[in-house]
Amino acid sequence: MLHPTRLLCGLFIMLLLFLAPAPMVLFADDDDDDLAGEYLPGEVVLKLFDAAALPDVARQNGLQEAFISRFGTRPIFRMAIIDGRDPLEKAEQLRSDPRIEFAEPNYLAQTPEGRRGRSGWVIGGDAGTFATQWAPAALGFTAAHARNRGAGVTIAVLDTGVDPDHPALAGRLLPGFDFVDTDDDPREEGTYGVDFGFGHGTHVAGLVALAAPEAKILPVRVLDPEGVGNIWVLAEGLRYALDPDGNPATNDGATVINLSLGTLRRTDLLEEIIALATCDDDDDDDDDDDDDDDDDDDDDDDDDDDDDDDRCSATGGAIVVAAAGNGGNSVPQYPAAEGVRGLLAVAAMNQSGHLATFSTRGPWVAISAPGEQIISTVPGNNYATWSGTSMAAPLVAGTAALVRAQQPNLAPRDIVNQLINTAQPLCSAGPARLDAARALGAPTATEFTCRVYFPLVQKR
Repeated sequence: MLHPTRLLCGLFIMLLLFLAPAPMVLFADDDDDDLAGEYLPGEVVLKLFDAAALPDVARQNGLQEAFISRFGTRPIFRMAIIDGRDPLEKAEQLRSDPRIEFAEPNYLAQTPEGRRGRSGWVIGGDAGTFATQWAPAALGFTAAHARNRGAGVTIAVLDTGVDPDHPALAGRLLPGFDFVDTDDDPREEGTYGVDFGFGHGTHVAGLVALAAPEAKILPVRVLDPEGVGNIWVLAEGLRYALDPDGNPATNDGATVINLSLGTLRRTDLLEEIIALATCDDDDDDDDDDDDDDDDDDDDDDDDDDDDDDDRCSATGGAIVVAAAGNGGNSVPQYPAAEGVRGLLAVAAMNQSGHLATFSTRGPWVAISAPGEQIISTVPGNNYATWSGTSMAAPLVAGTAALVRAQQPNLAPRDIVNQLINTAQPLCSAGPARLDAARALGAPTATEFTCRVYFPLVQKR
């Protein structure tokens, strides 16, 4: 005969299982498969105080004199290493040179869901389930869209590309650019089940469209079919997103940028470009004061500064929304953790109202949104389910676009604060849940029912 205590415990567990949603399989990343700490061989990224010093710096430090790339007209260069040293060692050597402001390897960046060996999404769903899945109701999209639908705002999606032929994205995409193949066709490339980042950008773009149905989407391809890129290409993509035609007077850039990607290494390059994007760059004013006696080469840098000033005056800057990462820990992912005003790091919540087990968390993660079992668009006119902070970020980016459209004079940092201040507590510890309706001025919080959750975590 069962002991009464055991019997009661058993009945209690059965009751919890009955109340809980069916457990789902979550795929957690293997640390040894993570590309985030690696970098491209044979090259380094550096910024000089004076661009005119580049030939001497290169000759004296084992670099090829002719740069691989230059970041606009700023004194930031992608350089080839010719003395055979490892990029990490070379960067350390360069940082001791007083003519160099920063130096670092060209780190790889990837989607948080990026894995070698298995695709992350499963075909399933349609236009109906896409619109009626759990995420829109959890965020109050119906009430939010009654107030604003994002018209007049451009959201840049920097990712693996976007399928321009998907019917759910018809009429919503701007031309964009491909920085992987350096052409003007930023569509997805690859094959499902073979190329493991394939479909990521299209999935993200669909969620942006779900959140902000009348906003325009600017696709910028910075990741290959494996979901991998590097910080230089990412920075170039960000610069393009801010001013696609290179003329700040036309005001054709994105005022919301989604980054469902990152690296586990903090980088000076990304911090600088994110600050430029959000118009939170305080360094240029100091540099201008210090550089009055510099040579003519600095006039080029001043040109870029003037362009950024014009853009910031015209638009107020861009809100940058970044996925926090899928480490299931508190290890920072960058650029989400850069700490720049106007940048918002996003965690993933599950449909029971708790922080998803895979989601990175920490004091630098400011908000959460649905990121588990999310249906969205994928290439081939299909829909698929995917889980990750990559899915949470575009829902926040789209909501930021709604606020931007409703209140176009708000600065990026003020829009970020509005999203954070109107968010609702999760059902357990973690960054608060985005409430799109409240962010747009709805008088009451979006209702959400907390449930017991039993995740089943499985290594892929």
